[in-house]
Amino acid sequence: MMLLSERETPEGRLVAVADADTLGETFENGEVSLTVDSGFYDGEEATAEEVTSALARCSVANLVGEEAVGVAVEAGFVEEGNVLEVGETRHAQYLRL
Repeated sequence: MMLLSERETPEGRLVAVADADTLGETFENGEVSLTVDSGFYDGEEATAEEVTSALARCSVANLVGEEAVGVAVEAGFVEEGNVLEVGETRHAQYLRL
């Protein structure tokens, strides 16, 4: 299950997507540390179609987890080579220029 949060910012629509089981967790890989903060990533349960639709309308997206990042890669928003492995999870960012 994925959690989807959308908000408007001065820079445009920001989308945050996280696998539900990553919420509140901290992942580390050497000097890189990623905390999946509930204040930022907690949102409504979402399907792959809903996440893809949100990514199509956003300016910036942050994605955490195997499923969330996998949806973004499969839909062509993120290239696999740009995905970070952080501990036991994956992280990607998307920016529309």
